[in-house]
Order: sequence, then structure tokens, then C-alpha cells
Amino acid sequence: MAKFKKKKSAPTPGNDDSKPKIEENIDTPETEKSPPTTNNSKEPSKDPPINAAEKSEKDKKLSKLFWMRIALGVIAGIATTFIFEDIEGEERRWASIGFMIIVFFGSIIVAKGMNMQLPSSDRKKIVTQGIGSYVFLYLFTWIVSYTLTHLGDVSTGINL
Repeated sequence: MAKFKKKKSAPTPGNDDSKPKIEENIDTPETEKSPPTTNNSKEPSKDPPINAAEKSEKDKKLSKLFWMRIALGVIAGIATTFIFEDIEGEERRWASIGFMIIVFFGSIIVAKGMNMQLPSSDRKKIVTQGIGSYVFLYLFTWIVSYTLTHLGDVSTGINL
């Protein structure tokens, strides 16, 4: 809380300051320091301690998995244009989405074969690493490759 004291001073000649001055005394407490936390639990952590070399190896494998999924997304997106050429309409869309999911599950199987030593808290990274990039690049390359291969099929009124 702030404490305010009114300080009355007598007006002095040549000083227009005839109003009382308010002096502010604020007592600010020192910041409380929390005690350092240590793991004093009796049960040991389920995750084995990871040293820097193991962490670096884990990061390299996760990076490799990410870039593998990026490449798979681009390749599968382009391949979808030609694989499902004979299918018409709505069935082509659902077949392509099914193909995208099958290729992604294949990448999960390959990732499990990479023998990544991940802590139990990071097990889901095998599935989630690069999933958004995979889906968006798959759809993007499928749309672009389909558009480029069927450019002359439809009269759009645009001369290229």
C-alpha cells in the first residue's frame, strides 16, 4: 500500500508554489525468490536420461522423417493425377484421399522401422512429425499437376 504524507511548506518570497505538496513514500517488498525445485520423488523417472549425442541422433532421425514425408507428399500428389485418371467425378476425390492416407500409414511403418529411441512422452512424434506439411503439399501438388495436365481439355477463354 502506498502511504501519502502531506507536507505543508510556508510560501517563500519569489515562490509561486503556495499549494501543499504531496510526498509519496512507497514501500515495495523485495521480490520473493522461490526455492530451487529438485526432483525429490522416490520413484525414478520412466524416461531414461538422454545425453546430447542421443538427443542429436533423435533430432536427425525426426528431421529425416519430416523430409521423407515432404518428399512423399509431393511424389504421391503428382502420382495421384495419373493413377486415378480413369476414375470420374466424386470417386476420384475419395480415391485420392484414401491413397493419401494409405501412403501416410506407410510412412508410419517406415518410421517405426527407423528404430528411433524416443522417450515415452515423444512417441506420438512418429505420427505427428510433418503431417500438416505432408497433407498440404500432397493436395497442392495434386491440384497443380492435375491442372497442368488438363490445361487444354477445357475451354476457359484464356489463351496461353
